[in-house]
Amino acid sequence: MRKIVFLWMALCAMALNVWAEDEVTFTASAPDAVAVGDQFRLSYTINTRNVKDFRAPSIQGFDVLMGPSRSTNVSIINGDRSESITFTYILMATKEGEYTLAGATASAKGHQVISNSVKIKVLPADQTSNAGGGGGQGRASERTSSGTSISSNDLFITSTLSKTNVYEQEALLLTYKIYTVVDLRGFENVKLPDFKGFHSQEVELPANRRWGLEHYKGRNYHSTIYRQFVLFPQQAGKLTIDPARFDASVNIVQEVDDPIEAFFNGGANSFQVRKTLTTPKLTIDVKALPSGKPAGYSGGVGTFNISSSINSTQVKTNDAITVKVVISGTGNLKLVSEPEIKFPEDFEVYDPKVDNQFRLTNSGLSGNKVIEYLAIPRNAGTYKIPPVQFSYFDIKTQSYKTLSTEEYVVQVEKGEGNATQTIANFTNKEDLKILNEDIRFIKQNEVTLTPKGVFFFGSTSYWLFYLVPGVLFIAFFIIYRKQIAANANVARVRTKKANKVAVKRMKLAGKLLASNQREAFYDEVLKALWGYISDKLNIPVSRLSKDNIEEELQKVGVQAELIKEFIGALDQCEFARFAPGDPNQAMDQVYKASFDVISKMENSIKH
Repeated sequence: MRKIVFLWMALCAMALNVWAEDEVTFTASAPDAVAVGDQFRLSYTINTRNVKDFRAPSIQGFDVLMGPSRSTNVSIINGDRSESITFTYILMATKEGEYTLAGATASAKGHQVISNSVKIKVLPADQTSNAGGGGGQGRASERTSSGTSISSNDLFITSTLSKTNVYEQEALLLTYKIYTVVDLRGFENVKLPDFKGFHSQEVELPANRRWGLEHYKGRNYHSTIYRQFVLFPQQAGKLTIDPARFDASVNIVQEVDDPIEAFFNGGANSFQVRKTLTTPKLTIDVKALPSGKPAGYSGGVGTFNISSSINSTQVKTNDAITVKVVISGTGNLKLVSEPEIKFPEDFEVYDPKVDNQFRLTNSGLSGNKVIEYLAIPRNAGTYKIPPVQFSYFDIKTQSYKTLSTEEYVVQVEKGEGNATQTIANFTNKEDLKILNEDIRFIKQNEVTLTPKGVFFFGSTSYWLFYLVPGVLFIAFFIIYRKQIAANANVARVRTKKANKVAVKRMKLAGKLLASNQREAFYDEVLKALWGYISDKLNIPVSRLSKDNIEEELQKVGVQAELIKEFIGALDQCEFARFAPGDPNQAMDQVYKASFDVISKMENSIKH
């Protein structure tokens, strides 16, 4: 049966591979934005060579300078060969506006296929262009980079706010955006404001920043969003955001007049220029929330909904009941306090568990705040769990709203065991209540009486109470003094710990062996061998050599054969890293030989 299942799975995998190979993709690509006078490529790529009857759409709003030109692409990745055909047009933008080019059609592998459509935004010509220059972004970049200085119009960063008039806790978006016509290489130092008076969270942007062409104040720039923050003002009044500072590094290309130098340097010199960019100071007018906050106001500002559910309304005593409350919407979800559920007094209530399931958006935190309340009924009966009240300030209506969940009626049946439970509220001594009982019965056999005239003072227990701690203190003092004396003999401590240290180093060498780090492995084994003899004989490593090791080991009674084996282990470790043959096998042999000789030496050297 198992073989049949495996065979079926293999056939399905083969069928999927065949289907994936037969699937035809037809993709159109072009720049998102160009300027009037710019030339660009419009490409249609299909992942097969078996293509017939390619038909391009009607290209309106652009001059076709060339095309379609056909090219074949072949790639081999991990032994898999793939081929594709690309049809390319060279177009020139002639008029400002937004254009949509429909998909092209073709016949591939006997099927009619159609590509995606593309949208191209044509920006006005750059106002700084020469009269006959055409206004392309590349020409503006060339003019700027030909000098040694960078003006504030060539490279700058803007800081913009989505709102400047908000309420307390209302989310607003701060965006830092780069505009450049020069070759920006990066930032050496960035100093952002500390956002005093705000709770801030940074928006996660893609790792590969996407640049686009944008017409800004009469010029065409390459632009991209650098950083974004969602801010929640924590107090009313006029709050300010301090300027941000960016130390930019720009690559400048300068033409060379000397023909000889131009020949060797390709006609231009390239060097780095540093430019400091600062953003303006921003001011936000934060209004206080209106008066008349509802009782139990959660602190929420935004747009929210609330729902609840219960795991069961039919339970037994000592069974857990879970009430789940979900607050969903957009706003300052992270700062919203959890609503309170007033469970019956017969319920033992635990702290709620909160699970934040939201993501950061331009309008604040959007998602769910899931709160689970756990309670255990201790007595049988019918109980009501009242609705949960949730109050917040609605940004859309600029008013307070109170939402409510449904009420639950829970039927609790008597379970196993004694469910009688005492619940005490120690804020008032008169609030002690006995559940299901009118009389608190006296508990028997819990009091031990002592005959009159018998006292603890002067008894045997009394004297033992003083004598036993004294004896233990004296014994501890004697043992501790012996330990201090033993530790004071540094040489003896080193000798005792020699094997422990060597084994620790050999374990590290074993990890290096497993990860095939040859150099580090041999170094660690040599440290283990030399370190072991140094600690065992109490001789510094700097004074040890293969010649005096033999003499010193003979003094402590080690046999000549074992001495020869130890020195052989040192030689084997030193030469194995350079020896020809299988390096893994050599490392295994060195590791085993070194471990064995240390074990034998430990049994032979006795102090």
